[in-house]
Amino acid sequence: MQVGILTVSDRGARGEYEDRSGPLLAEMVQNSTPWVVSQQAIVPDELAAIAQTLIDWCEAGLNLILTSGGTGFAPRDVTPEATKAVIEREAPGIAEALRAESLKITRHAMLSRAVAGIRGRTLIINLPGSPKAVRENMDVLLPILPHALELLTDTPGSESHHRQV
Repeated sequence: MQVGILTVSDRGARGEYEDRSGPLLAEMVQNSTPWVVSQQAIVPDELAAIAQTLIDWCEAGLNLILTSGGTGFAPRDVTPEATKAVIEREAPGIAEALRAESLKITRHAMLSRAVAGIRGRTLIINLPGSPKAVRENMDVLLPILPHALELLTDTPGSESHHRQV
């Protein structure tokens, strides 16, 4: 499986701050799965830049794109809108589960506008920008991602496909 990690941050794109969420996502994917992080980038909080990167990576055949940042209430937080503009089918259960689990940790989770969805055979999931929240969200996601991607890419047969009791 090919994975892309897209950090959405004006300051990060300008080089004014060190992105910690993107590298953390890459580390967690590489340490927990046999998948390859083949794309990693930082873009500003601009709808067109986010959407074009998502489209390009989907067309390049990535199986999973994880975004970090731009999911809150700030006026420039437009990652969900960019994601909705490019997906063909929503996957609301993923975003709902992430918010539900995060609410057990902080009430601020209800301020997340993150979405998840599918374009072609690529799953796109918005995650928060903070490294702490990224780690918490990935702890929820990692157990279900193999099965989700098997279904999406029509490659059943791995051990997660046979775990049902």
